[in-house]
Amino acid sequence: MNLSSFTQEKEKDKHLKQESQWQERQIINHKEAEENNKPATATSSLLFQGVHRGRVAIFIDGLNLLQAALQLGLEIDYLKLLCRLTENSRLLRAFFYTGIDHSRSPAMRLRSHEKQQGFLFWMRRNGYRVVTKEFQISENSKKPNLNVEIAVDMINLAPYYDTAVLVSGDGDLAYAVNAVSSTGVRVEVVSLRALTSDILIDVADYFVDLDSIKKHIQKDSKVGYNYRHLSTSGL
Repeated sequence: MNLSSFTQEKEKDKHLKQESQWQERQIINHKEAEENNKPATATSSLLFQGVHRGRVAIFIDGLNLLQAALQLGLEIDYLKLLCRLTENSRLLRAFFYTGIDHSRSPAMRLRSHEKQQGFLFWMRRNGYRVVTKEFQISENSKKPNLNVEIAVDMINLAPYYDTAVLVSGDGDLAYAVNAVSSTGVRVEVVSLRALTSDILIDVADYFVDLDSIKKHIQKDSKVGYNYRHLSTSGL
């Protein structure tokens, strides 16, 4: 190879190198632009932007939430829900209260019981403390609820958390919310507006309509919970 050919090859390599460096800079600039845009999108979706929530305790009325979800046609992802309710905070404890129906026939009760226990087992293994109450539905009985259990836990734990998140629209819990608020605790109520008592909203510090966050807590149809039946759980 003569000197002229060598010089030409060198210039060609230099040009290719410069072009490659330019392309790399363009890719980096594009990625940086994308990264700069991401915080704005994330921030706009935050429920509690700029609020110091401290330690958070969550109290979920399972039966009330189920009724709201059915009305919205929503299948809830409980991991997404937990993450959504604990943003900008530290989780102290998350309670999930529900009833166990013993009014069905033995065969139906067994199938229903195994399915429900599989779900509750999953909840316990994924950040929730589950509180249950057995009940029997009759013509004269009212809808079962665990308001007493929710109220007692909210009040007893009040010295240990800064923010209470009550996922319920039941106005019977307004007194407990007021009692907790009087100690200086911030109380947030999350429920479907159509099913939420005005009294409960009035005594809360902040209200979140479940309809406004449903897209953030919707369960992915392609992802299922790995519920285990009680008979195979080894418990």
